[in-house]
Amino acid sequence: MRLVFPTNENEGYLSKRGAHFGKAKYYTVVTLEDGKILNVEGIENGGHNSGACSNAVTNIMNLNPDALIVGGIGGRPALGFAEAGLDVYFDQISLTVEDSLNLFLENKLEKSAGNGTCDHN
Repeated sequence: MRLVFPTNENEGYLSKRGAHFGKAKYYTVVTLEDGKILNVEGIENGGHNSGACSNAVTNIMNLNPDALIVGGIGGRPALGFAEAGLDVYFDQISLTVEDSLNLFLENKLEKSAGNGTCDHN
């Protein structure tokens, strides 16, 4: 399973999470098998200025994720991920990927129903 976390630094699972998934400097991708970490990689975010939020959806989908974990998300990208079949989970409390990953593994994160949490798109 590949989980994508928007982050503002490239410090592996100790990276601080980014508040806005499309403007995060990096995407920290954690690969799991049977609940154990196999790999952690930081991938620089190419940005989404030219394609607006739809480009951010494409950028993340190109990482071949099984789930995206965000603090918040706009309505249009949330719908884009839902249409692409990607599960999006909300975590508005964890400061690091490690903390958020633990909540995910404990099934304590709310799964999006294709709706956004931000009022600006």
